[in-house]
Amino acid sequence: MGKRRRARELALQFLYQYDALQGSSPDIQGLEEQLSFFLDRNGISMQDETKEFCTALAAGTCKNLPHIDEIIGKFSEHWRLSRMSSIDRNIMRLSVYELIYLSNIPPAVTINEAVELGKKYGTEESGAFINGILDKIRIARDKGEI
Repeated sequence: MGKRRRARELALQFLYQYDALQGSSPDIQGLEEQLSFFLDRNGISMQDETKEFCTALAAGTCKNLPHIDEIIGKFSEHWRLSRMSSIDRNIMRLSVYELIYLSNIPPAVTINEAVELGKKYGTEESGAFINGILDKIRIARDKGEI
């Protein structure tokens, strides 16, 4: 498995845990410490490229969560975030962070990785569900609407 894919999986696992433990009032101040502890417990060394990319993804997603959730809510017709499975919701959060804030990653790569995460960790429908919403977001981003 590639380092970036591993980093995305770890970021998803952290976001899932963070979502479950923090509820609606995330502790942004303790975020770096929580993330460092999480990665250390998963055997990711300080100098590892995986840790660097995972930290950027997870911390960036958490710090921009209100804006990311607003974007997902706008493009997920008939689905409130609270009704989505936690896995699907956090895969989309991670991917929207990549699409909006990390311009050095091609959108096709971001969406493909999200679909693969959905297939691996979600339900049978997760891949298609995630792909549909992220593609709408990508189109809006490309048009300058986001």
